[in-house]
Amino acid sequence: MNILGISCYYHDSAAALIQDGEIIAASQEERFSRKKHDYSFPIKSIQYCLKEANINIDKIDYVVFYEKPFIKFERILYTYLSYAPKGITSFLKLMPLWLKQKIFLKDDIAKRLNYKGKILFSEHHFSHAASAFYPSPFKKAAILTIDAVGEWTTASFGKGFDNNIKIMSELNFPHSLGLLYSAFTYYLGFKVCSGEYKVMGLAPYGKPKYTDIILEKLIDLKEDGSFKLNMKYFNYCTGLTMTNRRFHNLFGGPPRKPESKLEIKHMDLASSLQKVTEKIILKIVNHVYKTTKEKNICLAGGVALNCVANGKILRKSPFEKIWIQSAATDAGGALGAALLVWYKYLNNKRKTDNKTDFQKASLLGPSYTNNYIKEFLDKEKILYKELKPDKIAEIAAEIISKQNVLGWFQGRMEFGPRALGSRSVLGDARSEKMQSIINKKIKFRESFRPFAPSVLLEKTKEYFSIDCPSPYMLLVAEIKDEKRIKMKNENKEITGLDKLKIKRSCVPAITHVDYTARIQTVKRKNNPLYYDLINAFYKKTGCPVIINTSFNVRGEPIVCTPQEAYKCFMKTKMNYLIMGKFLLYKKSKIN
Repeated sequence: MNILGISCYYHDSAAALIQDGEIIAASQEERFSRKKHDYSFPIKSIQYCLKEANINIDKIDYVVFYEKPFIKFERILYTYLSYAPKGITSFLKLMPLWLKQKIFLKDDIAKRLNYKGKILFSEHHFSHAASAFYPSPFKKAAILTIDAVGEWTTASFGKGFDNNIKIMSELNFPHSLGLLYSAFTYYLGFKVCSGEYKVMGLAPYGKPKYTDIILEKLIDLKEDGSFKLNMKYFNYCTGLTMTNRRFHNLFGGPPRKPESKLEIKHMDLASSLQKVTEKIILKIVNHVYKTTKEKNICLAGGVALNCVANGKILRKSPFEKIWIQSAATDAGGALGAALLVWYKYLNNKRKTDNKTDFQKASLLGPSYTNNYIKEFLDKEKILYKELKPDKIAEIAAEIISKQNVLGWFQGRMEFGPRALGSRSVLGDARSEKMQSIINKKIKFRESFRPFAPSVLLEKTKEYFSIDCPSPYMLLVAEIKDEKRIKMKNENKEITGLDKLKIKRSCVPAITHVDYTARIQTVKRKNNPLYYDLINAFYKKTGCPVIINTSFNVRGEPIVCTPQEAYKCFMKTKMNYLIMGKFLLYKKSKIN
């Protein structure tokens, strides 16, 4: 039984293939098209999934789309008629595009794929819920989904048990935590549906001075976490911007121009927004716990990528365990929709041990053989050194320990936004300069952006205050007190980006200015070679922690092919690149 899930036409389009209930392949279209957050029909992702399963489209039993276009069409019609002074005129201009791409989607899918089988449609947040629960290790759990909007819904919660999912409550458009966060993302000069994680990373540099204003003017928050936004301050229902003049006047001026200087005010706004977001999420989570009476919770939807809030759920909510879909955005909707067909539509049994998830470490994308890599290198006359397979981890550890930046290209690529040790840029977490070097000379991005650590699972508690695995880099934890460095002149007020200059722990390159880190715990079973690399680094240095950031430069998707990896390597100041068993270097050799 082969089931193909598809998501597209908003952002992060993707395809996923399920075979007899097993996840065979999943990938975002951006990895092939090289357009970041590509929303187009995921034809290349579909082709990859079929190739990975070694089947053609005729072998697909069901194709399922992750949402219902008619419901979305209904919401857009209502929005324009309700909020726009000339709503019907604006709507009529958009209608031909929607009729072409959305309303007749079933025929469009059949034609694009030359597919004659059955085509099904899920609901947007049902797909999110399925992507959260079905791959999780839990036999039963509460489920929470929060995003910008899908059809009418902006958040939902319910429970999963065995092969069933029940949605118990929803929050509807235009009241949306995701859109509130995106509104501030826009106001702070970052790109909507892309720069929200920058706002989260900027928050610790500021103080939450605007929290009360947000809660008093922009949002009516109830004790159960439900809320209404004051739409007088927002423009996203019908306009081309997220915020309006009232919003700008409330916060003392127009939106920050992209790439302009970040001021203390912007950091304070980011800090305030993050605090409000955490407050709302904790209220929701506490209500979900009381309502579902479950001990475990599963998360999906774009807001589930807010790893700071996820860490607060883990530490401050009544839930004992948490599992978050690594591709939490619409990309994961393709996977969730396919799993819904297998479990709910076809009523297949689900078996789990409450310990191991079914996500396969989220290494669900394309891989390239050593023969393929060698042919590419030889054809382009690129110099390389061929390594013995049992020496790769040791040599990589040696490179990193000597304060070099290493490009790491191995195995199947990651599904979701995080590099998890297959398409990664690696560095020494003990270095005081490495955070600045990688930001400026490798990633070409803002200096305030923190880097995540990869840490051996069994050594996690020695460095971080966390009691559970974090394999998908979606939980923030505090650095242990004994690993911190006491600040000199602690009474001196240090503000803004000057906080970057302070060494805060024995692993300063991954320690954010609030003494936290977005951690990835690495288990040998999930990624043997990557584990062996970190373990070799640990044996050499006594430190089981390295920097892990995605193999790309700012504005580009993570590299997928050896050709893209080599191009990225050459146009940055990366020192070394290991692709498969081949070592590439620029200035000096590793003997």
